[in-house]
Amino acid sequence: MDTDENNAIGRKPRALVGWRLLALAYDLWPVLALWILVAVPFTAGYTFLGHHDPHRNIPPYSLLWWLLWLSCWIVAGLYIVPSWRRGGQTLGMRPWRLKVIAADGGAPSWRALWVRYAVATVSLLLGGLGFWWAWVDRERLTWHDRASGTRMVRSQKKT
Repeated sequence: MDTDENNAIGRKPRALVGWRLLALAYDLWPVLALWILVAVPFTAGYTFLGHHDPHRNIPPYSLLWWLLWLSCWIVAGLYIVPSWRRGGQTLGMRPWRLKVIAADGGAPSWRALWVRYAVATVSLLLGGLGFWWAWVDRERLTWHDRASGTRMVRSQKKT
């Protein structure tokens, strides 16, 4: 662990809501590409195996619709969580020098990262409330930071 991370742990983390949102905007693109890849077999199966009109979509709130959204959520997690585990960063976090670490400064566990991903998802579904929470939290932590025992730090130098 480099000295920038040690310094970030030793003092109160800054409110990184803006940096986090920029990273989310960058990560939208690879996640969107993965979602398209997931949607193709669902759409093809619905149209060709179900003998439906190709101009009709999967009906909202049907079992197939819920399976598609669950599959998209899992595939996004399979991109994000291993990225956090391997290098502490997703592609969207790299330009902003953001990194996910455990509260003690070490590498977070798989369980902590999946908890982080799940709570961050709920936060986003609630209009980002868990992200905005960092502005009022005394330690400037988001809901998913607190729930998972992880922290997001920003390096001063490029890694």
